Amino acid sequence: MRVTRLDIRNLRGFSEVQLFPGPALNFFSGDNGAGKTSVLEALHLMAYGRSFRGRVRDGLVRNGEAALEVFLEWNENRPGPSALVDASDLQVAASERKAGLRHSGQDWSGRLDGENVTQLGELCAALAVITFEPGSHALITGPSELRRRFLDWGLFHVERDFFSTWRRYSRALKQRNALLKARVPQPQLDAWDAELVHAGEPLSRYRQVYLDALQPHFVELMREMAPALGESRLDYVPGWRRDEMPFADALLLARDRDLQAGFTSVGPHRADWRIDFGSIPGRDALSRGQAKLTALSALLSQAEHFAADTGQQPIIAFDDLASELDRGHQQRVLSRLIESGAQVFITGTEIPAVLAQSGADFAMFHVEQGVISTGTGNIDNVLGDAPWQR
Repeated sequence: MRVTRLDIRNLRGFSEVQLFPGPALNFFSGDNGAGKTSVLEALHLMAYGRSFRGRVRDGLVRNGEAALEVFLEWNENRPGPSALVDASDLQVAASERKAGLRHSGQDWSGRLDGENVTQLGELCAALAVITFEPGSHALITGPSELRRRFLDWGLFHVERDFFSTWRRYSRALKQRNALLKARVPQPQLDAWDAELVHAGEPLSRYRQVYLDALQPHFVELMREMAPALGESRLDYVPGWRRDEMPFADALLLARDRDLQAGFTSVGPHRADWRIDFGSIPGRDALSRGQAKLTALSALLSQAEHFAADTGQQPIIAFDDLASELDRGHQQRVLSRLIESGAQVFITGTEIPAVLAQSGADFAMFHVEQGVISTGTGNIDNVLGDAPWQR
């Protein structure tokens, strides 16, 4: 995937900007608070339906404006699922796509390839963006919701039937919780227990299989990024004692407790995953830096799995790369990304030394007071006649 055009209107400090990214590395410079992170937020919003710094209603819309707007054009490659293709085949298979989103924080409207969309998930499924930012360590040290979201986002893109299964489970869970809160007689819960099991069992299997598929990528990356942590293993925690009983039995055993609490206490909505490290007892023993490197390994393993499964690279976004990683890790990450051929968006107050010294061609942009201007990259790379517009 390669973004060829990005329009942003009324998002944080931006009134209206338009930019045309380069096909490989793109670096956005600017002082703290200049708005460079907002460029990545716009990309992330189109891929996840929210910013990595919060929901749209949490200050993403520019003060005084009714709604923000983001418009994207990108190219993507769609080789056959079992085809082995070389670079020339991918060029032939390339297709142009476009998507737009208007969001007020309460209501939204969107279009994909010239057609209106009725589900925000339709937009999110179209564009794949992997984001590493200052809060990414929470993927490892934060609540289980973040780790479930990580799994579900990956499955959303690589498993055709996952979203319908996830939605069916979510609906059944909502109905069962409503009945529990109303303290209905227990026989009325039987039908919703059956529905929850019907969707919950395959949902749990999808997540287990996906985490297993990430394992080889993650192990290799951890060896490179954090060898001091020892051999690492990803383990799925399904949300009930699956090794002891089926989900239906777990629901039945928990029913009295659930009626007292007013919510469903077991199931895939309580699932998690953990990492067993070879040289430390668990994630609670990680330093902040080690948690960042572990999260980075998880995110890059997801990107590599996506590329292997779909035949195309996701877009990679790094917010403030130089302050989040030391030079050695910056070098390892950049080398890996350059080799992969992914389109990468990086922000920073100044060009990282490892990027300037890498010899890689990159596009450069400067962000200041709601304006984005283009510059030159390491190898005299000027972005043609595509200026920023306000």
